[in-house]
Amino acid sequence: MTNCAPVSTPMSHFVAVKWILRYIKGTVSYDLHIKADPSRSLLVYSDADWARCSSTRRSTTGFCIFLGSTLVSWSSKKQTAVSRSSAAEYRAVAQSIAELEWIQSLLGELGLVFTSCPKVLCDNINTIYMAANSINHARSKHIEIDIHFVREWVAQGRLKVSYVPTAYQLADFFTKCLSSNQFQVLCSNLDIGVPPASIEGGDRILRNRKFVIYI
Repeated sequence: MTNCAPVSTPMSHFVAVKWILRYIKGTVSYDLHIKADPSRSLLVYSDADWARCSSTRRSTTGFCIFLGSTLVSWSSKKQTAVSRSSAAEYRAVAQSIAELEWIQSLLGELGLVFTSCPKVLCDNINTIYMAANSINHARSKHIEIDIHFVREWVAQGRLKVSYVPTAYQLADFFTKCLSSNQFQVLCSNLDIGVPPASIEGGDRILRNRKFVIYI
């Protein structure tokens, strides 16, 4: 999206566009694999790349939501305000929970009963502490009040916010520039990749632009 904006130095951005096209060419055969899974649990990975944008210093929010072992929702979006310290991570958790609430509502209308409390995983200890602590400290006063519904969900037992090491943070896929090795590892954990040859040739496949459903 940065390269879609008007620029005063088009040649430098043209190099970035070439990188984008190379990425698309290298991943054009990748699909998101959706598999049958009896599990009825929701798991969220939430992350923020603090002050990533060098021109606005706004952070990038990224999250992915799993129903069982299947990825059902994901997002990568620049935050609407500049965040200080761990506020960026807290905003990311709040946005992921807003999406989680919508998914729960949709699945509830479809008659799906959840077997466990949804869990949000983030790699920021301060965010976990603020989500569980009912006292407003000075360091969190700059965060908008409407984001504190995260704390209400935790207090009501509707949600668990837990720590995950950065090395296992799948939401890094949506917030950071990754090495090729880390990119492949995260693709594998998100069930994104080239369909296995045995499945490709043996079973019927329903396709559209984003999803592959094996029957």
